Amino acid sequence: MGADARATDAARNPKIARLARAGVLLVRLLGRTWRIDPSHDTEVKKLRAAGQPIVFSLWHGELLPLLYHHRDQGVTVLISEHGDGEIIARIAESLGYRTVRGSTSRGAARALLELAREVEDGHDLAITPDGPRGPAKSIAPGVAVVANRSAAPVIGVAVYVPSAWRLKSWDRFLIPRPFARVSIAYSDSALIDAGDAREAALEADRVGGMMQEAERRAREAFG
Repeated sequence: MGADARATDAARNPKIARLARAGVLLVRLLGRTWRIDPSHDTEVKKLRAAGQPIVFSLWHGELLPLLYHHRDQGVTVLISEHGDGEIIARIAESLGYRTVRGSTSRGAARALLELAREVEDGHDLAITPDGPRGPAKSIAPGVAVVANRSAAPVIGVAVYVPSAWRLKSWDRFLIPRPFARVSIAYSDSALIDAGDAREAALEADRVGGMMQEAERRAREAFG
């Protein structure tokens, strides 16, 4: 079964539709109560002011607060074709995101082409280097390969929020509690300038270092 067929089947599943509607409501209600505290975002603002699209790298387990924080900014999110991906896709689209279905491993060529087109059209990208199946906080080469192909700078973004629920999923999906303070921090930007996809994949550790930098900054900013 192809990627489009899998996504269509998931979209028609009544259970997934109900979970997606509940998820949209949950995010909007909870998000209004969160006290979001962004830091180290000066470079993000400068790049956007210059009209330069960004490839954001973020952990799969931290998607929820980041989706809410960056809502209605026209960011394109790479989301898997599986059932849980359909739920996340519907939540993201309800918050003003564009979506590309697929991954940078399975069906990578099609996803890479679509993501490159999104950058050409001026949209930021958001990609989880540990998604869609983990292990949690592992670094697959997809972010580096996409950034190299699109010639867009990479910025790591991370969340720190002690007051949160954690689901018993592979990524320990994070849901900040009502009225939680949510610290969001960004790494410095970096360009991936490689000759081809194979060379770009060798830069995965560099992306991992950027994620560590963002995590440290988010913790420190929380105080």
